[in-house]
Amino acid sequence: MLQSEVWFLLRDRAFRVWVLVVLLFSGFAVWSGLAEVAQQRQSIAFLVDADSTDRTSEFSAQGDWGSAAYYSFHLTYDPPSDFAFAAMGQRDASSWKHRLRMLALEGQIYEHDPGNPELALIGRFDFAFFAAFVLPLVLIFLLHDLKAGERTAGRFNLLVASAGNDNRLWWTRSLLRAIGVLIAAVGPLLVGGVVSGTSAASLLGATAMVTAYVLFWTVVCLWLGSRQHPASVILASLIGVWVLLGTLLPAGGRVIIDRLVSVPSGADILMTQREAVNDAWDLPVADTMAPFVARHPEWTGYTHTGDGFDWGWYYAFQQVGDQTTESLSAAYRKGRARRDQLAAWFAIAAPPALLERWLQKLAGTNVEAVLDYEESVRAFHAELRAFYYPGLFGDAAFDPARIDDLPQFSSSE
Repeated sequence: MLQSEVWFLLRDRAFRVWVLVVLLFSGFAVWSGLAEVAQQRQSIAFLVDADSTDRTSEFSAQGDWGSAAYYSFHLTYDPPSDFAFAAMGQRDASSWKHRLRMLALEGQIYEHDPGNPELALIGRFDFAFFAAFVLPLVLIFLLHDLKAGERTAGRFNLLVASAGNDNRLWWTRSLLRAIGVLIAAVGPLLVGGVVSGTSAASLLGATAMVTAYVLFWTVVCLWLGSRQHPASVILASLIGVWVLLGTLLPAGGRVIIDRLVSVPSGADILMTQREAVNDAWDLPVADTMAPFVARHPEWTGYTHTGDGFDWGWYYAFQQVGDQTTESLSAAYRKGRARRDQLAAWFAIAAPPALLERWLQKLAGTNVEAVLDYEESVRAFHAELRAFYYPGLFGDAAFDPARIDDLPQFSSSE
């Protein structure tokens, strides 16, 4: 029976067309992901070289630590992983590069590059989106009328009698079609993984995820298709299930999560910090230095050098601006992490969202990866302050040759 079913399937024009559609869509999703990753890596390589050249020029042109710190920029970046081409995830919504200065940090973290408005409207068509939302539709169109179509053609009873085992017949037909769709979907992913240098473990993990997902939808289609209803009714029911699992449940879950976990916005943090920094110009020096010295008691002996501008005082109130927003920033990070944890639980009831989350975790493009990058930026900025503070608040003489001792940002790649 298996051989005859394979032969019958290969002669099915609708099946061949749908497999070709899946192959083209999967290939396009993988190709566009590879192109985006290549562009991001090219941008990072260019910025790293330009950043080093610019900083060397500015640093050597200054005559004191304060000016050197003010005019020197430092690039931080989160390079895409070797599997990011398949699931861009949060890299479209969150900044993966910054040019930092020795100013108040939190505002710099939450300043984003302007995004693509069209991309923000429709989202990115990467492999994760294709697998989660397009593949189920293909399976639905291929499998919804396996039984209903035979009943309409008047061949149902003859087929069942010839097969001898009703369940085996329909499972065979369903699985053969699902396997064909799966091969067409995963094939370009594997090719893209080889091109990108993706590890075998990541590719096997992604293949296993997509296979389990295809099997889930195959079972759903076979279960609803077993009902003695017209094909149009079965198709409408399956589309309804797809809308429920892929759209309504994730959207409803997001509304519930947003209500359960309140999170301050990055704009609130940025404005609070800017107000604290701007107000410091009009405050007595003692009011600025007190919270700074409380955080850095090693500079207790520092005194303002005069009534005019002083670099030490300036960078002190920059840090105090960060200290002012610490509670807001911590609440923002914890809130995003908590929302992501709850979303993971909600995704159990919404397989399309669950597959996307799995692939994004495998690609290192999920919320956790964004938070880890932000923490690495904070750690690097703390190293910058540790480097400059002895010259700003101590007696270390400025030496342009010390540029070689500047902290260097190291990505997690």
